[in-house]
Amino acid sequence: MMTTANQPTLRELVEDFLFKEAALLDEWRLDDWVNLFTEDARYVVPTTDLPDGDPKRDLVFIDDDIARLRARAVRLNSRHAHREYPWSRTRRFVSNVRVEETNDGELSVTSNVLVYRFRNGEGAPYVGSIDYVLRRDDGGLKIAYRRAVLDLEALSWHGAVSIIF
Repeated sequence: MMTTANQPTLRELVEDFLFKEAALLDEWRLDDWVNLFTEDARYVVPTTDLPDGDPKRDLVFIDDDIARLRARAVRLNSRHAHREYPWSRTRRFVSNVRVEETNDGELSVTSNVLVYRFRNGEGAPYVGSIDYVLRRDDGGLKIAYRRAVLDLEALSWHGAVSIIF
């Protein structure tokens, strides 16, 4: 892809989008984060013992459509989410971003992610990768599919995933 000095590459546009997503989650701006998704979006987090798990046949930690994502954000923003009240402090590091344009114009994106979560005087790292299907929307990007795969063998010392990863 040929670019000029003023025109970012496709990878740079995608990286900026992923950095924005990470910042929204770190700042606990969950409503703004949910607005990054398309109306037909899906967000999946498979279990640590079955990272290739399919929500249609396997148990997964999270399998949300847009309605469930919105409901999750509302719940996590309330005092009723005991697991996340007060909210965890997190810091995300996104790296190794790979972008491929598909035949239908969508973007297939994979990145490595490290999330440090701090809560109740303890810290825990969440390490893994996230696969995305991104669509162009009004000059920007939207998430049509997000699959976060944890490299951890178990969550025993982490507590919960909620929406952290």
